Amino acid sequence: MKIGFVSPYAWDIPGGVQIHIRDLAEHYLSLGHEVSVLTPAVDEKEIQESYVVFAGKPLSIPYNGAVARVLFGPIAAARVRQWIEAHDFDVLHLHEPAIPSLSLLACSIAEGPMVGTFHVSAPKAKIAFAIAPFVEPIMEKLRGRIAVSEVARETLTIHLDTDAVVIPNGIKVANFTQAREDERWRSDLSIGFIGRFDEPRKGLHLLFEAIPTIVEQLPQAHFFIAGPGDHDSVLKLIDERYLRYITFTGRLSDQDKANFLRSCDLYIAPNTGGESFGIILIEAMAAGTPVIASDIQAFSDVLDGGKCGALFTHGDSGSLAEKVISVVKDDSLLFNMQTASSERAKRFDWSIVGDEIFNVYLHSRGEDEKVTVGSDSKLWYKIRNFREGSAQ
Repeated sequence: MKIGFVSPYAWDIPGGVQIHIRDLAEHYLSLGHEVSVLTPAVDEKEIQESYVVFAGKPLSIPYNGAVARVLFGPIAAARVRQWIEAHDFDVLHLHEPAIPSLSLLACSIAEGPMVGTFHVSAPKAKIAFAIAPFVEPIMEKLRGRIAVSEVARETLTIHLDTDAVVIPNGIKVANFTQAREDERWRSDLSIGFIGRFDEPRKGLHLLFEAIPTIVEQLPQAHFFIAGPGDHDSVLKLIDERYLRYITFTGRLSDQDKANFLRSCDLYIAPNTGGESFGIILIEAMAAGTPVIASDIQAFSDVLDGGKCGALFTHGDSGSLAEKVISVVKDDSLLFNMQTASSERAKRFDWSIVGDEIFNVYLHSRGEDEKVTVGSDSKLWYKIRNFREGSAQ
């Protein structure tokens, strides 16, 4: 099959949507499909993948608690049209087609089988969907709609009055199960965090607030903080007496990230909201690292309501500290969390998620054949019922 992907966000700026598109594209390439990805990029020279096509430089706009780098306008539309005309795609897979981006342009320009994946979680941020009246007629062209979580599906339902099948983000599970511990990130009790320092919703400030209480009960703890940004700008968030308990690692490569997660005894996700999934949780689980996360819906869903990890009250640093201390002091709980989370992570491998998405492609083309649907044989019927219901 010839598959065209459209990324709404800059390819060379790390983000969950871009990683999702890259990994899914490479999964399909490994199966023999033809793939092309159209994307903006801040620096075209940073694009390394031969299957990626540069569409232009993006603009930075505040969006959903972060900064989105997107491309829109007549010049971008012309490049989208050229790309579509240069390929004879069997299906177009558009990511975040409900926001002003290359994906929305592609949806308005293209004809034929198109599938949209919705990642964003903003059920209360109506202003983010202020263009909904203009978007809805374009969205009707989509023959398949995917939400990466129930939270993302709820956002889509509230703002665009439409529905989608829920297919989660995927990961390459083997990359994490086969990762190796690295002494750079080992201590008597290694606690890890990965996130952009300049996004308050990632919750780094809450972790810093919890550190004094944690080290009072667990003096062997050491916190390894990974991610892009100026760590000097966040040092003011913590008393200098506790700096000896913290190491900043900087941005990690994909392999280093896997090894980092494998090296940690605990992974902390103190995010305050705005998350539609929780891919980093799945990656930590696949690496065999117990997870402690805030109880926002997206994280609770990933952790199966707390069966595969510990949840604390979001926005509450005291609750975070209490949960870390109680988990570390309960060896049986740690073991059970690790066992359950490692098993659950297998469900998110691209070998399963890729099949589920491919079935949506087939349905968008009106084809009845299907590939094996991993562990959820009911999904095929969910897709059929969704499509038939949408046609009514």
